[in-house]
Amino acid sequence: MEHPENSKEYAGLQVNSGVEQPSIINPYLKRSRFRRHELSVDDMVKGILNGDVTILSQAVTLIESVNPDHQAKAQEVIEKCLPFSGHSIRVGISGVPGAGKSTSIDEFGIHLLKEKGGKLAVLAIDPSSERSKGSILGDKTRMEKLSVHPDSFIRPSPSAGSLGGVARKTRETIILCEAAGFDKIFVETVGVGQSETACHSMVDFFLLIQVAGTGDELQGIKRGIMEISDGIVINKCDGDNVDRCQMAATNFRNALHFFPMPESGWAPKVLCYSGFYGTGVKEVWDMIYQYFDFVKANGYFNYRRNEQSKYWMYESINEHLRMNFYNNPTIHRQLEAAEQSVLSGQKTSFVAAQHLLDAYYAELIHRNQ
Repeated sequence: MEHPENSKEYAGLQVNSGVEQPSIINPYLKRSRFRRHELSVDDMVKGILNGDVTILSQAVTLIESVNPDHQAKAQEVIEKCLPFSGHSIRVGISGVPGAGKSTSIDEFGIHLLKEKGGKLAVLAIDPSSERSKGSILGDKTRMEKLSVHPDSFIRPSPSAGSLGGVARKTRETIILCEAAGFDKIFVETVGVGQSETACHSMVDFFLLIQVAGTGDELQGIKRGIMEISDGIVINKCDGDNVDRCQMAATNFRNALHFFPMPESGWAPKVLCYSGFYGTGVKEVWDMIYQYFDFVKANGYFNYRRNEQSKYWMYESINEHLRMNFYNNPTIHRQLEAAEQSVLSGQKTSFVAAQHLLDAYYAELIHRNQ
């Protein structure tokens, strides 16, 4: 495009070049000053045992990393922290989206710290996008009181495609939090509603938060999540919603009669409360501590923890085998060809999978000979 100042009729016009702008980067900046000092395993363990939440956060980030070097270092940290763990109460909190889980955790946590003292860690799991694979990690913004409390630690983590509503590394994060002196652990799930077995297998008490108007007794019976709940609470029991909440509680109590008695021998209770106004929170915690007294007296508390340890041993084996399979060079080379054969209709999904497994087993046999 021609500029008018270059035209002959503007021969007397003189256009000066602009002033060169200096770089926005300070030439005297030493980037080495801003490099984070990488802690050794012993330094990290020492910081965790001293209750340093900054080092604890770094250790959790290390656990969540998919870098093989980071995973090896994280396992060393976990192994050294393991003898100092196990001395906490673990409460899993789930419910449908919008049931008020984060608001309730804020009220529950403040009440617990005020009445019982100690330290509280909240592991909030945020759903990851199937498209961008990202997470908002914004549950902490709804916990206004706990987020500024000196004895609380809130750690949002992405679900990263994990089933069961919890992150894959939540179990290991619990160990680190207990080693750091947190004697109360809350695990908040994403609220998927059906696949909560993973959360149930890492907590001592599983609390289900419901709201009024989610269906009748038949809906309650169909929900598999109710079978693993140790307590059910109806949130938003305030104002004009009190009668509806009481009716919903009656419906859930009726539904629970159709379930067999849990292995613990504890009959789940149904209570109403308001997370926004903080009413009925004391009754909820009275129920939870009654449960702990009950299962510790009959020995189920230790039995459940032992069963959970076995469950996660097998889960760790499954995850390790899965990663070893996909990181195998032979499988990595053949995977794309197998995908194309399935898409073109030359092989079924099952046959293609079997051929990949055969190639994987054949390489393992050849390697060990």
